[in-house]
Amino acid sequence: MTNKWIRKAMWMAADIAVLYLSFYFAYLIKFDQIAGIPKSITSHLVEVISIMVGIKFLALLIMRMYSKIWRFAGITELVDVVVACGLGSAATMAMLFLISRQPEFNMILVPRSIVLIALMFDIALVGGIRFIYRMLFHVSPKEMIRHQLKKRTLIYGAGQAGVMVLKEINTQDRGDFSPIGFLDDDDAKYNQKLHGLPIYGGLEHLEKVVVKERVEAIIVAMPSASQERIKEILHAAKETGVKISILPRVYDILDGAVVTSKLRPVEIEDLLGRDPVKLENDLISGYVAGKRVMVTGGGGSIGSELCRQLAKFKPVQLVIVEIYENNGYDIQMELKRSYPELDLHVEIASVRDRIRLEEIFTRFRPQVVFHAAAHKHVPLMEESPAEAIKNNVFGTRNVIELCDETGVQKCVLISTDKAVNPTNVMGASKRLCEMLVQSYSKVAKHTGFSAVRFGNVLGSNGSVIPLFKRQIQAGGPVTVTHPDIIRYFMTIPEAAQLVIQAGGYASGGEIFVLDMGEPVKIDGLARDLIRLSGFEPDRDIQIVYTGLRPGEKLYEELLMSEEGLGKTNSEKIFVAQPMSLPYAELIEGIESLADAFHDSSALRTALMKIVPTYAPTEVSNGEK
Repeated sequence: MTNKWIRKAMWMAADIAVLYLSFYFAYLIKFDQIAGIPKSITSHLVEVISIMVGIKFLALLIMRMYSKIWRFAGITELVDVVVACGLGSAATMAMLFLISRQPEFNMILVPRSIVLIALMFDIALVGGIRFIYRMLFHVSPKEMIRHQLKKRTLIYGAGQAGVMVLKEINTQDRGDFSPIGFLDDDDAKYNQKLHGLPIYGGLEHLEKVVVKERVEAIIVAMPSASQERIKEILHAAKETGVKISILPRVYDILDGAVVTSKLRPVEIEDLLGRDPVKLENDLISGYVAGKRVMVTGGGGSIGSELCRQLAKFKPVQLVIVEIYENNGYDIQMELKRSYPELDLHVEIASVRDRIRLEEIFTRFRPQVVFHAAAHKHVPLMEESPAEAIKNNVFGTRNVIELCDETGVQKCVLISTDKAVNPTNVMGASKRLCEMLVQSYSKVAKHTGFSAVRFGNVLGSNGSVIPLFKRQIQAGGPVTVTHPDIIRYFMTIPEAAQLVIQAGGYASGGEIFVLDMGEPVKIDGLARDLIRLSGFEPDRDIQIVYTGLRPGEKLYEELLMSEEGLGKTNSEKIFVAQPMSLPYAELIEGIESLADAFHDSSALRTALMKIVPTYAPTEVSNGEK
């Protein structure tokens, strides 16, 4: 006999014993003492009680009371105990009623009050032994030792999500958390208890509770709260220096998957406090669904996320143009796994190669093009300005001209806030790309062109976050160019979604400007990341200020003053009015740049003539 059947047999024997005991207590209460029971009742007492116990035991079997894991018993199991005992007593009462109507069984007499009293004892004893077992299991020496080895954990959110997290931690033995209490924003819950754990109050009590209760970890379980509120909680929590985990937003856990498996460490993105983008699916589907779509630079940070988002809208074909074969391969494998039905093609090519690009456009005949291919690293492009112009400017010219020649319906250029009043070659080259889009839209025969401008993207290749993480892992120091430098940030998915949505608004020549929220100090970003990694800035990990790099500004701008700013249907997308500039005149100026590729100084001078807002600066050690 296996251990499973041995346990079942032990539960059955225990239940039969307590069912007999229930009748003993019932008769004892009814008649004060067993000796006081009338002889008319005791003549067949043992036989009758045995029959009634058998009926009640059958009810327990019917309710599958021996197929439950009682070490994890909760309210549902308690209800099952009550129903099973009630069902057994009702069947017993029905049997007695039928017997009483038969003359030959008149000698068998069981007062109905006995059955009712016994029912109360049934519930107390059958349920009691199970919950005593559950309690003993969770306070066993083994369990006490196990909990002592885990982190004392505070759950922020005494709602349904917080309870789900608590139950899974307690019953599934997940992670290294040992919950000791809750915090919650609802003042009505203050000083109450939830599943035996105290609710200490709201955010104002956090620091005091962490110190007093020796808290080692905090789980933020508020998936339906606004991102602004989550940001406030996370900022306060990270100041305590304890480990922080967060449950994703509510729509990320609706698939019914295990809640605690979705707990993740807090990322720097969570501290931005930005609510998710609300996509206009009908607008996007109208120009993406069922279309042949191409993404240049589709293996990069923004390009690959564009491909992921676009695949959701079921294009009839997705063509990725990528110069770096490893990136192209990675996104190809990912999309094949996620969207096996997608007609996907990855073409290794440079946008600078007009002949190769023309062959790709002619073969696939895309209807929508997102142009994300570009050199974007500011200091490197200062060192190699000709490469920035060749790739960004001449590459963009190739793409937009081939779009119109092959009948593309929409072409969206990915631009940057560094194109506004640029102080570096990369920014000036991207401004020139915007000018190409704006001017060519006046002469285009088939294609509607637009550009989308946004700031820095968290976690993208070459951004500060991966750099800071590597420096922290190496033990520091973390290098920041200037203590006052600020930048606009958004997440990669947010940027990609808004780019796609902005494309739906385009009619020709617009520059769409994305709402980047409040600017962020890079110094504060570095300090937050150090704390989230479990260290203290300037104590465990040093921060070193290295000075602004050539072409770098303290403050980035998203719009030139002369452009003006209009609204769209999206609260996060604005539009700058098109500027009129003859395409032939612009191309003449661009061609002159090629003559200066051999001389960086002459190239910058030529670039200033074409981009009037370009004002190169030489900075070092934080001084302009």
